Amino acid sequence: MLSQLRRDQFDNLEKHTQSGIEFVERYSKFVKERSEIEISYAKQIRNLSKKYQPKKNSREDEENKYTSCRAFLSTLNELNDYAGQHEVIAENLTSQIITELSRYLTELKAERKSHFHDGRKAQQQIESSWKQLESSKRRFERDCKEADRAQQYFERMDADINVTKADVEKARQQAQMRHQIAADSKTEYSNYLTKFNQEQNEHYYTLIPNIFQKLQEMEERRIERVGVSMKTYAEVDREVLPIVGKCLDGMTKAAESIEPKTDSKQVVESYKSGFEPPGDVEFEDYGPGQTMKRTVSETSLSNSRGEAKERPGGGKSKGKLWPFIKNKNKVTYTPTYSKVLCIAIPHRVKCIICGVVVTSLHSPCTRMANVFWPHCWL
Repeated sequence: MLSQLRRDQFDNLEKHTQSGIEFVERYSKFVKERSEIEISYAKQIRNLSKKYQPKKNSREDEENKYTSCRAFLSTLNELNDYAGQHEVIAENLTSQIITELSRYLTELKAERKSHFHDGRKAQQQIESSWKQLESSKRRFERDCKEADRAQQYFERMDADINVTKADVEKARQQAQMRHQIAADSKTEYSNYLTKFNQEQNEHYYTLIPNIFQKLQEMEERRIERVGVSMKTYAEVDREVLPIVGKCLDGMTKAAESIEPKTDSKQVVESYKSGFEPPGDVEFEDYGPGQTMKRTVSETSLSNSRGEAKERPGGGKSKGKLWPFIKNKNKVTYTPTYSKVLCIAIPHRVKCIICGVVVTSLHSPCTRMANVFWPHCWL
């Protein structure tokens, strides 16, 4: 019964330690998947940062003069460094946990196999000794029965007057031999019994407890190793927090460097027209036979682009091009004419304000020499 109990507990320990190994493998797989996620996340973050980096010789280069655009560029650079920290996390998880646990699992499996091999060997040894004891016991019992039968036969022969002395002597010798065999079997049984008791005592009080102790120590080391790995798992993240914090601080600093007023001044400097407001409109009196002049408003946005305007010498001219009204008939702007407010006629230019007609586009009206316009009137 005791042997069966020990065997059952041995089997339970074998199942439990196998479950422990599977737990370590499962945890190692968990860390490996986390590492793969970190690598994938870092790659996506880098691609995102690269995607929104300004391209050379593009409009985005011009926009970088604004504080908001420069802040965004700084954010992208910090984001790239932030992705690098996630790559560091993946590398440390692999080197400090996954690789170490893989090596430890190999050692753990070998140690467990050795302990259970010793346990099975000890169990087989005690079972073999028990079988020898049982065999010697059955032989001793059989020899004793045969000795009793030989003794009874000798006594019957000795009491029978019809039996010769030779037969009686033969029966006596046979009985003595059987008794000797029984005595030898008894001695053998006694020796096996003593041996078995010693082995059984050593088995249950020395061998098996030592094996169980080794298994217990192995299991405690396994649990401790898992705890250390879990602590390392947290430390790997904690180690990069200062640098991640610096990246976030850099993003915050970049955001705080944005100056709306500075950016708006940049826009004003880039796109100011230098337009001087038109003077007051003079009163024109009506007289008989006198036609009042038809003029186009210098300030109204309500004039249609297709609104006709009389041109001296007949014909009509087109309306003004205001900044907030799109012109279907776009004309390429040439910086050479930036100071000329004019009506374009083939080979001739007429100033709208003074009415002077010049024959060269390179001879602007003196009254308009200091006025900057972003585009011409057509």
